[in-house]
Amino acid sequence: MSAEAAEITRASKSNLALAFVALDRERRRDITVFYAFCRVIDDVVDASQLDVDLKQKQLDLWRAALRSPQPNESELAPEIRRLIDKYHLAPEMLDEIIAGVEMDLRISRYATFEDLRLYCYRVASAVGLVSIEIFGCRDPRGKEYAINLGLALQMTNIIRDVARDLRQNRIYLPQEDLARFNYSERDLQDRQYDSRFIALMEFEAERAENFFAQAREALPAQDRQSLVAAEIMRSVYDAILQRMKRDRFRLFEKEYRLSKLEKVSRIAAELFKFYLNRR
Repeated sequence: MSAEAAEITRASKSNLALAFVALDRERRRDITVFYAFCRVIDDVVDASQLDVDLKQKQLDLWRAALRSPQPNESELAPEIRRLIDKYHLAPEMLDEIIAGVEMDLRISRYATFEDLRLYCYRVASAVGLVSIEIFGCRDPRGKEYAINLGLALQMTNIIRDVARDLRQNRIYLPQEDLARFNYSERDLQDRQYDSRFIALMEFEAERAENFFAQAREALPAQDRQSLVAAEIMRSVYDAILQRMKRDRFRLFEKEYRLSKLEKVSRIAAELFKFYLNRR
């Protein structure tokens, strides 16, 4: 594993990176490389010093690098190609992840949930579909698990990051949902916190909860051990979602996250289940 991949993961301080503790050394190294790839292409889109055309060129370069060496490519690129060969990954699935972050270059509003669902699938479910291959998931139903868990995690992110996304002129809440609760984009821009906003957030939270439930139902019994890192993610994000619900979604005035102790506690709980299943 390159120093670049390790440094990207270390610097991210992400919940996903934290879940890697559940993996053996080889899979932890490989998933760290894949996670670094996801971070790098996401950072391309968020780079304020680059214009849209240059961002597009960098994403196109990554698309090409998935399949063959490119001039001046990142040291991460050959490691990604190694993973593609090692786990028989379809480059098209990694293309989907690039296409997801690429949507942020030109789309800042979503008319319907079906439009948003495509975005969530690309930036989260596709990540899950690649991850379960690296985790060693064998049951075909693991794909259903990964898709639903990805949708649940991304919807939780969208709820949690409403205010932060707004500062970047991005609104991921579907326009049809705003209309359903008579809560306009102007209300959102003005940070109107009232019963309409709470009802809107409860609606989105219920959608996320439904995806969490569908993921739990699809979790393959024979792959529970392989998917312990994913289950850690499920536990952490579900806890964040429930905390926002209990606090009535005070998203304009505070950020929601778990403390380090709370995260460690949830990791320990999932690892305990893992070792029980091994007996």
